[in-house]
Amino acid sequence: MTAAVFASTAFFRLTIAGSSLGDFYTCTGLGAQIEVEQFAEGGSNGFAWQLPSRITWSNITLTRPVTADTTKVATWLSKIIQRVDRQDGEIVALQPDLGTIVRWQVLGIVPVRWEGPSFDPANSQPAVESLEIAHQGLQAAG
Repeated sequence: MTAAVFASTAFFRLTIAGSSLGDFYTCTGLGAQIEVEQFAEGGSNGFAWQLPSRITWSNITLTRPVTADTTKVATWLSKIIQRVDRQDGEIVALQPDLGTIVRWQVLGIVPVRWEGPSFDPANSQPAVESLEIAHQGLQAAG
């Protein structure tokens, strides 16, 4: 049995340019796709070189119930509307006791979409917001 902590019911903290945008309950899209080009070896019909070329980073979407931290996202978005400036940030996966599991440095963040809650008195679910960001790359920070 392992004593290592793994990210099962984790929270995710988003910080951009040193400012915390709060904790989120889901984080999807941490990933990349690398295009591979094939080059046939001259004189060898059974072999082709697989050479990596371009890397494409997935957009990251974070969601959470509406909290007081929602105003932090609104403030960040209002600054971006005035002047779009790619900024580096960090996503931290947190244990239920808020200890750090792993950190990812997120390079060159820009917002793609913010979606606020739908308020429906017939539905007893919490009001949820989501934030989608694009970026120029990820680095695991340990």
